[in-house]
Amino acid sequence: MIALLKAVHIAALSLWCAGLVAMPIVLQVYGRREEVRTQAGFSEFRLLMHAAYTRIVTPAAIIAIAAGTGLIFAVGLTQPWLVAKLVAVVGMVLAHAWLGHLTVEASEGRGTYQMPHALLALPASLLCMGAVLYLVLAKPDLQPLIDALPQALTTPQDRSLPAALVPI
Repeated sequence: MIALLKAVHIAALSLWCAGLVAMPIVLQVYGRREEVRTQAGFSEFRLLMHAAYTRIVTPAAIIAIAAGTGLIFAVGLTQPWLVAKLVAVVGMVLAHAWLGHLTVEASEGRGTYQMPHALLALPASLLCMGAVLYLVLAKPDLQPLIDALPQALTTPQDRSLPAALVPI
């Protein structure tokens, strides 16, 4: 069962990471071509980006996160490097969401949207992917880093949340 979860997780993560690398390049290079200014070119660009994001990259991200969550519970991981890895995964999710936003704005803006450089998502994605890869393979001992944190961040404060922050 664990081997199957790992295989699914790695396959989906590979596809998701490939999408996080390819989508900014396609948005930047393909989306700014002269042919995209025609109706046929715009329709092709819109279909390509929408299909890539909704039918390939997003399902791969969901499967990777679900399989990774299953692995955490199946193996019973509770080590500090895992928390750092999850922070890097959150960075990947944020880059993914921003690319989705750019895709929608570029597709639905009808030529009025001035898209920022989509390649800005590439270094952020690559940094997060590299951090995930390093943390998973090296499994560094982060205890000295945790010990260096102020005591107020590492010990319970025996206080309730302010009423304004409690949603219920």
